[in-house]
Amino acid sequence: MWRYLTILVVSIVIALFRYWPSDIPERVVGKARIIDGDSLRVNGEEIRLVGIDAPESRQTCTRHGKAWACGTSATRALKEGVGRQTVECAIEGLDKYDRLLAVCSRGERDLNAWMVEQGWAVSYGDYRAEEQRAREAQRGVWSGSFDQPKEWRDEHLTGSVAAAAS
Repeated sequence: MWRYLTILVVSIVIALFRYWPSDIPERVVGKARIIDGDSLRVNGEEIRLVGIDAPESRQTCTRHGKAWACGTSATRALKEGVGRQTVECAIEGLDKYDRLLAVCSRGERDLNAWMVEQGWAVSYGDYRAEEQRAREAQRGVWSGSFDQPKEWRDEHLTGSVAAAAS
């Protein structure tokens, strides 16, 4: 009995240290370096745009029967959406890989919503209305056929590579 109780207490302590709020910033503001269609680095912090999932950098999609580099296009779109402007990211927490999860904006533009509405990312729990508008207008990945980014990662990437990309 004491053995199980000790294991339970140790497990709780470990969980508290893992999930206890640390020195996670509330906001990160600065010039962005784009990693891919849903990730960027600001002031040395890697930030994952929360609520969206963009095609992976090496992912291809199909349009008019031909493959095209939709992952590269998504990355390019985020670069163009940010430009050389300062971004402000409201941090919502950490993902399981300790990356900051955030809604980022450039001025009045919510970059998360913009990427989905332009068709360069799919809704991942949020931004359903923006995704519907992109589908109807056949923008970005919706202009042809594609594998959902998570499905593509599961099929093409392995282990830690897939984990880091998600």
